[in-house]
Amino acid sequence: MGKKSHLSDDARELLARVKKRYLGSRDFNGLHVSRRESSDTVLDAAIELVDAGLVQVVGPSDYMNIHIRPWPSRRTVSDQILELRELTENEYGVALYPMAKAMKGVRLPKKYEQAPFSRAMARGRSTLEVAYFSTDVLEGYRNDARFRFGMGDFGISFGLTDEAYEEEEEKEFEGTTSLIHLGFGYDVRGHDASDPDSTIVRRVAAFYGDLDDLTPAHQQRWASYQVDSDGVDPHPVWFRSQMGHWPDAVGPFHRLTQELKNLNELWENVWNGRLFRTHRTPDDFGWILRPDQREWDHFILSLDKLLSDNIDPKALDRAGASKTNDVGQTLGTLARLEVFMMANGVAREKSQWALKPLREVRAARQKPAHALRSNVTDRTLVRKQMDLMHDVNEVLINIRQWLASYPANRGWEDPLDGLKDYPI
Repeated sequence: MGKKSHLSDDARELLARVKKRYLGSRDFNGLHVSRRESSDTVLDAAIELVDAGLVQVVGPSDYMNIHIRPWPSRRTVSDQILELRELTENEYGVALYPMAKAMKGVRLPKKYEQAPFSRAMARGRSTLEVAYFSTDVLEGYRNDARFRFGMGDFGISFGLTDEAYEEEEEKEFEGTTSLIHLGFGYDVRGHDASDPDSTIVRRVAAFYGDLDDLTPAHQQRWASYQVDSDGVDPHPVWFRSQMGHWPDAVGPFHRLTQELKNLNELWENVWNGRLFRTHRTPDDFGWILRPDQREWDHFILSLDKLLSDNIDPKALDRAGASKTNDVGQTLGTLARLEVFMMANGVAREKSQWALKPLREVRAARQKPAHALRSNVTDRTLVRKQMDLMHDVNEVLINIRQWLASYPANRGWEDPLDGLKDYPI
């Protein structure tokens, strides 16, 4: 019964209604059927269409809102048919959606011609089905002052600023240009934890239903960056949060900002001043969007500004940290902090270890300042950034634990206590 030509007249009629509802609704909604409102003939026809692979059933067990198709069915055809057969008068019912097989060859409205993701939805893609893109799709938005751009550990959001939206010359952007539910996906097939030169490929993850809301011009732009989904998985924290689950873990950038804040609170409790001038990061601070030298140098510059450059010398003054070494040489902020830690019960080796990643970031920042560098692609930079963030956070946590041991900090608790840490 795989061909539409073998369908009964009732099934043909119902399939036409399903497709009309799907294409005629604003959000590619399904056709609602129930035991109370639909005849046995309609329900039998629905069973025939499901059995033929032409229609998908979405019920309460699939998703909380049956009026959107969240993803290709995770249930067998038999399970979907059983649900139709077991509908009762007291149940709200289910929704029927055309499969890609049913939409093949269907003439679509002209509005979909220049809108590739709307066209994909019309052909049977699901609202919460994930598409993947090269991360450089985001560069144009990040670098355009007309857009607000925010990056987190697990995802991204962007949209036009109020000023840009209101200006007359920005009419090219009228319509939806914002994406607020973007996440990251990863291909870790080339990753080997024991090999620092192994690669991790980062992708941008977006739902087809969100991409469908973009203007045709922006859909075409995104389509040009789309990559195959083979071997790529959405970040579990991002995906679970989109499904309504509260995150049970933090990423390295959240951890970094929290540890800077922790150190400020603990330092202030003892010496009445904050160690770092700020714990806030720029909106675009986060994962590199392109694994090349220019992106890496920009990241290192931003990270060093949050670490070495961010230490307030006045905070060290208030704590009584020496400004010179034993032979009278002036000490920089990192050296002052190291000497201060040793003077307050931290072993020399431990102090040197604690500040080593910060010194490495400072040294890496100074390299491009003293040499002309080519912008080369390096696929290992994604892994390198992950490892560096791990090392930096590890030493910040250790410095925090040292400060927390002071009597003035007795009873202090880490706000992130109990949460898992994701390396990417």
